[in-house]
Amino acid sequence: MRLSGPSLLGVLLIAFAGNSALAATTAPEPAPPPLAAEHLKVEAMPAWSPHWLYAFDDSFNNETDARVWVYDGDHGRALGQFEAGYYGNVAVSPDHKTTAIATTYWSRGGHGTRTDVLEFEDNTKLSLQGEIVLTSKKAQSGAMGPFNLSYSPDGRFLYVTNLTPAASISIVDVAARKILGEIDTDACVLAIPSIDGTRHRVSMLCENGRLLTIVHDDAGKETSRSVSKPFFDVDKDPIFVQSVATPTGAYHVSFMGDVYEIDLSAADPRFPAVWPTVSAKERGHWRPGGQQMVAYHPSSHRLYVAMHAGGEGTHKLGGSQVWVTDTITHKRLARWSIDEKKYGGAFCMIATQDEHPLLFVATEKSSLLVLDATTGKLLHAEDKLGQTLWQLLNP
Repeated sequence: MRLSGPSLLGVLLIAFAGNSALAATTAPEPAPPPLAAEHLKVEAMPAWSPHWLYAFDDSFNNETDARVWVYDGDHGRALGQFEAGYYGNVAVSPDHKTTAIATTYWSRGGHGTRTDVLEFEDNTKLSLQGEIVLTSKKAQSGAMGPFNLSYSPDGRFLYVTNLTPAASISIVDVAARKILGEIDTDACVLAIPSIDGTRHRVSMLCENGRLLTIVHDDAGKETSRSVSKPFFDVDKDPIFVQSVATPTGAYHVSFMGDVYEIDLSAADPRFPAVWPTVSAKERGHWRPGGQQMVAYHPSSHRLYVAMHAGGEGTHKLGGSQVWVTDTITHKRLARWSIDEKKYGGAFCMIATQDEHPLLFVATEKSSLLVLDATTGKLLHAEDKLGQTLWQLLNP
């Protein structure tokens, strides 16, 4: 049977023609106006606060790309960052204006030609001020407390620790941006600076438990040196090379939890009596551990030590607690617990030096905890800041 009416092809042609006519009569929408041009600018940092933290992120999982984070402890926020190269050492100037970084760069990222430099960062803008090229002797140990790279107390000199494995220090004139010279340190390491009258001195730890002290002149030349008697037994109970600066020298803690003070306020180093942070019952069962396991607040005479329950060989473990001890009476004031399950153990610590101090605690999971250094109350927790926080500095 034959059906009458238009064919399927005819219907399609009519529909196409209708759509074409509609398209021809519809006006195009106007183009949106162009976006306003963006201009990048560098802003100055806010006014310096004693509750700022400079957190060296060693980037242990990405070693060629370390950086320093500047963190505001009062407001719980990162203010900025600057690069720190490969296994750098960091020091903040006494006037808070400059951060020095002794670091290494490789021409092919992680290999190639090695160049060691001492860089100067402007802390008001987090921008590079300049650099000095060093010899390729800088200790590549990762940040190990405040004395791998250190300013003299008056900010005039910088001391760079070298290790090839031969040990030495390079002395840098900060104002002239010039290396004055290199002094052999007889296998002793670190650079703990002090001033005796008009004499600039720098001291370092020796493997036999002694302290080497070198005096130098304004030209960076050695004028004298002396070696102390042994002040700790490296075989029975070695001290951590990591330490905390005091107004007169440094505090070190031992693997078993004893406190050793180095007093550099007199013409010759002095070593006050050793005192324990642990009781006789706790000794050997509770131990210090971590990377920067000790912090200090001078005006309140409080020493903070990251402690964990463990036996021999656990000295790299972070702390499940922070123990607070009075450095005058040697009495324990508090034991503050760290939520290891959530944050990891306390790995690095530093106390601000003002009248209302904060205790910054970096953990094994790269969290940053901000505690009231008087009560231990957790004020803020930054779940992850960087990759591996290896050293904390508070200028």
